[in-house]
Amino acid sequence: MIKVLSAGLYSSIQDFGRYGSQQYGVPYSGVMDRYSAGLVNLILGNPETVAVIEMTITGVKLQFQNDTYICVSGADMSPDVNGNAIQLNKIIKINNGDIVSFGKLKTGVYCYLAVLGGFKTESVLGSQSMYKGITNQFKLLKNDVVNFDLNNSFLINKNASIKVNINHFKTDEIEVFKGPEFDLLIEKQQSKLIQQVFTISKDINRMAYQLEESLENNLEPIITSVVLSGTVQLTPSGKLIVLMRDCQTTGGYPRVFQLKESAINILAQKFTGNTIRFKLDLSEF
Repeated sequence: MIKVLSAGLYSSIQDFGRYGSQQYGVPYSGVMDRYSAGLVNLILGNPETVAVIEMTITGVKLQFQNDTYICVSGADMSPDVNGNAIQLNKIIKINNGDIVSFGKLKTGVYCYLAVLGGFKTESVLGSQSMYKGITNQFKLLKNDVVNFDLNNSFLINKNASIKVNINHFKTDEIEVFKGPEFDLLIEKQQSKLIQQVFTISKDINRMAYQLEESLENNLEPIITSVVLSGTVQLTPSGKLIVLMRDCQTTGGYPRVFQLKESAINILAQKFTGNTIRFKLDLSEF
């Protein structure tokens, strides 16, 4: 098991989310960056959807009370074991009593720690993803104890080699499809959406990312309709809101874009002040 010595700013247990309950108003939730979370599991030999610890901007401090193997991926939060720096995307042997800590944020927003065999935590509606009102707690707290599978040490593949996409944190291109209301915009508005460089505002969280620049909006609100992670809504004020993993299940603002899954992962690792450009894919989705 693991004792949480410090929980960081906002750390939680997340997997790839819960499905089949959206008609009851239950969000999908799940890891913000599926690419990094899947990668950290695959390096260890876990299924990519196994639950991980997701850290936001600042990391946790954990004391391991059993031997195991871990891997860290996603945002670079200067991880170390007993004060000795460790590399991202590498299998790390952990001994009973070892302390894993995180320090200065160098790149990204969300960092992921996986343990061999996966964490054994509460599952609700088919998912271990923490969410307020659904699970008993929505984030990790100091002195929490987190259990993990102790019976998988023989499965470790110390020679695992998985190519890391170095462009994941560098690109500013956010690939999108047309949203249901995109064609209601006039040509000038459509062109601006595609040509404009947008800035990530300070209003970012697991529910949504708001962009700084505005678009003239003369569209009428729509009848409340289904929205998804990656839906880009155009608000009455002309601001764009990109819905993320903990977003609501319905909304009444025009849906001008829908992000590709890979684009949601890329956007999740952008921070306030970073800039992005929408790249429109005209194929069907």
